[in-house]
Amino acid sequence: MTQYSISQLSNEFDVSTRTIRHYEDMRLLFPTRRGQTRIYSPSDRVRLKLILRGKRLGLSLDDSREIIDMYEPGKTNVDQLKKLIDAIQNQRIKLVQQLDDLSMLLKDLDEAEANCISALKADG
Repeated sequence: MTQYSISQLSNEFDVSTRTIRHYEDMRLLFPTRRGQTRIYSPSDRVRLKLILRGKRLGLSLDDSREIIDMYEPGKTNVDQLKKLIDAIQNQRIKLVQQLDDLSMLLKDLDEAEANCISALKADG
């Protein structure tokens, strides 16, 4: 059986060992121990990959945990896929709102800058 050390996973996924230990503390990863050494299974490696993918998508660790824990090998995981779709759609809604907010902010900045330039020209 393939096993991974914390440094191997850290290097492979470009995350700190502290991050991996944090995920372990949150009960997202379940390494075995050999003395003080953490030994991660292929399942832990896949879970870490999925956690990081969820993070890139803007999912919370709790959402990622819930979605990952729904997985059942050998089954079409309809509920898991529906939960993931819901999480993606919710994240998209948040991002679209942020994009709208940023567009408004840029418009306000453009207006404020134009007013300042006009005021300088009027005084000049």
